[in-house]
Amino acid sequence: MAVALGGLLAHLWRFGTFRLPERFVLAISVMALLVVVLNAVLGGYTRWRITSLWTLIGRLLLVWLMVALLATSAIYFSHAAERYSRLWVGVTLLLSFGMASAVRLFVQLLLKTARMRGRGRRAVFLVGPGHHIVNVARGMRASPGEGYSIAGIERIDADVNDVWLDRLARRVTETDAKEIWICVPLELGGVVRAIFYSLRNHTAEVRFIPEFRDMRLLNHRTSEVAGHLAIDLSVSPINGMARVVKRAEDIIVGSLISLMILPVCIAIALAIKFTSPGPVLFKQYRTGSNGKVFKVYKFRSMKVHQEKEGVVTQATKNDNRLTPIGAFLRRTSLDELPQFYNVLQGRMSIVGPRPHALAHNEYYKELVESYMRRHKVKPGITGWAQVNGLRGETDTLEKMQRRVEYDLWYIDNWSVWLDLKIIFMTVFKGFKHANAY
Repeated sequence: MAVALGGLLAHLWRFGTFRLPERFVLAISVMALLVVVLNAVLGGYTRWRITSLWTLIGRLLLVWLMVALLATSAIYFSHAAERYSRLWVGVTLLLSFGMASAVRLFVQLLLKTARMRGRGRRAVFLVGPGHHIVNVARGMRASPGEGYSIAGIERIDADVNDVWLDRLARRVTETDAKEIWICVPLELGGVVRAIFYSLRNHTAEVRFIPEFRDMRLLNHRTSEVAGHLAIDLSVSPINGMARVVKRAEDIIVGSLISLMILPVCIAIALAIKFTSPGPVLFKQYRTGSNGKVFKVYKFRSMKVHQEKEGVVTQATKNDNRLTPIGAFLRRTSLDELPQFYNVLQGRMSIVGPRPHALAHNEYYKELVESYMRRHKVKPGITGWAQVNGLRGETDTLEKMQRRVEYDLWYIDNWSVWLDLKIIFMTVFKGFKHANAY
């Protein structure tokens, strides 16, 4: 409806009439269909109750940008530019995006206001150990706009027996709860069946909220595989359409940056050649997406030397292996510029966890929990850890643990907007750091 109304208003503004030629009706129909399909694929119609407004608008903006790209490409490649007004297409998409965003904004604010005033709230009965119930209750109180309230609680302090189960069923009936949340840690998973069976005569919705103590989860969610319900504990959000979007981002942004830095790369190559004997580029194997090994390219910043097999000595301050311009290249990250070729190859991404040497992976994977999970995505030239000051030498285990925590947070919260934010931060603060030797 937004696309149709936007097309009519844009036609009135551009041509002074609401009477649409048949080709414009066809264009509106195609754009509307693309909007619906892409919104469905990117989750624009799901989980409104617990999704932030800015996330909804961000998804919507991504859909409209993709539709704009597809529409203009179709007009260009079909040589139909003389039959369609590109200004009309642009105004149509701009107006329709504004209307769709306004509707989402209005609906979200209306529902949130109603829930804050006690309307449309769902009464929840909590069952589980006391500490877990407290954690869940805090989460509910921290998100009043989601519209949940506590109708009652039943703590599990001892063995679950028939007397306790009968009391639970009776209390749930007395409170008239609309939902029952079974909040137990995994070690008490065996009682879930008993509790669920005792509630078989209730029509309230029953949810199982497990507690994963001391487990570093990655994009955890529920899914259905082979006809069975699964709780995904560690999966990457960069799959399906998201993988296509991120690859398009790498190709477009990577190509533009590669053209811009070409003169700088030529100057650096000449400086390396004239100041130190040896090749211009340094090549080293690193671990890429899903554990695949690839060859990474960097400008050589050290004198040619031979290290023991399986040993990689990190650069340190005033390292005597550095070339005359090596310290400058490493400190400013200019030695990383050839990795844009790795990006265009598809082996790296502009933004992602920094790839470590193979020897470092073998060393740290047994010391840092979830270390290898950072390889669920393509490694990047820059990353969330780097723009937050975690660059350079990792001479302590704590430094590596912090870097891995930031890398996993990035994977768990990935979005195009986060990538653009990291690129922006890299330009202004990420190129130079005191810990980069």
